[in-house]
This record gives sequence, structure tokens and C-alpha cells, in this order.
Amino acid sequence: MGRIVQIIARQIFDSRGIPTIEADVFTDRGIIGRASVPSGSSSGKYEAFELRDNDKGRFLGKGVTKAIYNINKVLNEELRGQLVTDQVGIDMLMNQLDGTENKSHLGANAILAVSMAVARAGAISTNQTLFRYLGGVNANTLPIPMMNMISGGINANNNIDIQDIMILPVSANSFSEAFRIGVEVYYHLQIILKENGYWLQVAEDGGLAPNIESNEKAIEFIIKAIEASNHKPGKDIYIALDFAASYMHNSQNDTYVLKNKKELTKKDWINYCIELINKYPIIAVEDPISQEDWESWKIFSEAINDNILLIGDDLFVTNSERLIKGIVNGIANGISIKLNQVGTVTEALNTIQLASNYGYYPVISHRSGETEDSFISELCVGTNAGIIRAGAPCRIERVNKYNQLLRIEETLGNSYIYHGQYFKYSR
Repeated sequence: MGRIVQIIARQIFDSRGIPTIEADVFTDRGIIGRASVPSGSSSGKYEAFELRDNDKGRFLGKGVTKAIYNINKVLNEELRGQLVTDQVGIDMLMNQLDGTENKSHLGANAILAVSMAVARAGAISTNQTLFRYLGGVNANTLPIPMMNMISGGINANNNIDIQDIMILPVSANSFSEAFRIGVEVYYHLQIILKENGYWLQVAEDGGLAPNIESNEKAIEFIIKAIEASNHKPGKDIYIALDFAASYMHNSQNDTYVLKNKKELTKKDWINYCIELINKYPIIAVEDPISQEDWESWKIFSEAINDNILLIGDDLFVTNSERLIKGIVNGIANGISIKLNQVGTVTEALNTIQLASNYGYYPVISHRSGETEDSFISELCVGTNAGIIRAGAPCRIERVNKYNQLLRIEETLGNSYIYHGQYFKYSR
């Protein structure tokens, strides 16, 4: 199938103009696998370590030449001769070479770039699409696009506390139809916001970031856009919220601080989130509680009672051990899957499998700093994950994930399943 003969890495730039890594894996059969890694702005405390140069004189310390050296020197030498199709063996070897729990020696960004490039080279070597290589003959589910509409939180300079307000077009018959519906809602939202005098600035992941006065008003504008697109909120299209609550949490006095400077106790914050869920056609929420507060996560999970999708992102960080703790304690029912949180393709696949085995929804997700790499689209179909979160239908680093899913849908022909028809939750 081909053995690795060389690995080359280079510094490229993500969608925010911040340095990141691109790696090429060459085999003795002339195959080249290429991949680039994303980076997050709202990053969980327990994510795998992203190695940066910390040289304030270059890119304000955000360069990645140290991680690139680790690829070009260490991993290039140590992986030479490995079968490119031995994904598990290569990923395990890289973790052993790193020797730390959080990949802080070589850098999770260095390890992931090679891991993803190896997977691509493996797929090409076996004459398969990447999604088929990752998932086998049973990989045939096209996901619901969880599409960002309005951004707030740390991703936008406005008064909205919620980091992302998104939609899920569940009533469509295909991914392509669902994407069309989402795009049309996005168009109508722009028109409505303009009519109401809002400036249409765009956040890092393509979501609109108008200076709307409150969370409730932002949600209501999206509901109006859904209705303007001739769809029914709470039937054809649901709303999802990413609170990214760790960034609102004041650990000193254990409160949640809103952008209007109002502070809420944990109890009041939980009650506020529940009120939003009950008031609007919300079917999914992500990170409503700080990543450290397992007790409050438990309270929130019991209050939700599995009636909507409750996703742990910063809480679980694509980590099997943290997910197991959630499973054992009955916390959440979904997990955000971000490759760079865990650092290898193998570990991400293992976490997805664990989640699926215990009835947790894996939501394959992008990061705020993205590249043109559409690996997560292939991963989503390969694992039949059912939901993808790739941002708004705006900015090419977001849209290319959706475009790749359109191509995969075409490739699968009549053999695909659109997950919206089988989505577990409804209200």
C-alpha cells in the first residue's frame, strides 16, 4: 500500500490571518497526502496543547516554526518506512514520541497535521474517497448542517452574550436541500436586519454580528427570517445556541457575567437558559455551563431531561476519558468533536465511537480559525455522525466544508441517508 518516505511541513495562515501548519506526507508509490490544521479562539482548558513560538517579535508570538521543526526533524525521521495505511499505529507512535499527556512536547498541532495527512495519503493509496476510507462501506449519512446565523460572545463586538445562534433545517429530504434552506434563511436575515437599521458586520465564522440589544431580540430576528423563507420555526427549522459559558464565568465569585455587566448566580443563570429554551423553538444547546462545574452540568442535564440536544464542548474536549465521566454521571447527551482538541484522527474516531455506543450525539465541528481543508466533512460522513457545524454560509473556509458535502452527496447517489429525517429530538 505504500510506505512513508518523507514528511514536509510549512507555515500557512488560517482564516484569521494567524499562522498554522500544513503538512505533506509522501509515500514510495508517489502518493502525496496533504492536510492543514485549524485553531480555536474559544478554546477549552483541557484541550491538547497547541505549540506556538511565543516570539513576540514575529506574529505576536503566534508563529508555529517550533511545531514545524518537530514535524520536519522528529516525525519525518521516526515515521519514515511506516505503512501509510497504518493510521492507528502511526498515531500511537506519534503520541509515544511526544510522551506527554496533552501533546505539549511535539505539539498537538504538529501531530494532528501529520495524522490528517497520513489519512489522506492512505485513502489515495487504497483508491478510496476519504470518507469511505475512514468509515467503510457503511459510511452513507449526510449530516444536518448546524449553520450559524448570528454571532456574539467573544467572537463578536456586540451586546449578544450567546456565542453562536444557529439553525438546523431538519425537515429537508437531502443535505443539498437543507443547505439551500439554510442559505435562504441567511439571506432573509440580512434583509431583515438591514430593514431594522443594523450594520451587517461578519464574525470569524461567517455569522452576522449586528449590535443587537439582547439575546432574545437576536433569536427573534432569526425566527422572522425562518418565517420569511416560508418555513415553520419549531417544525421545519429549529434553533441551536452555543453559550460558550466558560467565557462568561467569573471563577472568583462563581457567577456568570453578561455583556451588560449584569452578574447572575449559577442558579439564576441556569434558570435564564431554561427560560430561553422554553420560550423559543430551541432544539440544541452547547456549553451552557462552565467547563469546570460538573455539578451544575448535572443539574442542567436533569432539567433538560433529554428533551433537547445538550452538547459538551469545552467540557469534553473530544476526550474519551472526560466523555466517560459524563456518561457515568448522566451529564449531557451530545459531544462536540474537534480534531485539534484531541490531536489525532484515531483518538477522534475512538471518541466518536464511544459517544455513539452510549447514545451521545457526536457533532463534528469547525474552529474559529479555519483553513481550506474540508477534512471534517469527510469525517462526518465517514462516521455517520449526523450533524456538522461548519459556520455560516459565508467565507470560503466555511462554505468549502458544505461544498464538499454536496460533492459527497453526489458521489453517494441514491445510497445516502439525510439525517434530518432521523433526528432524535423534536418539540
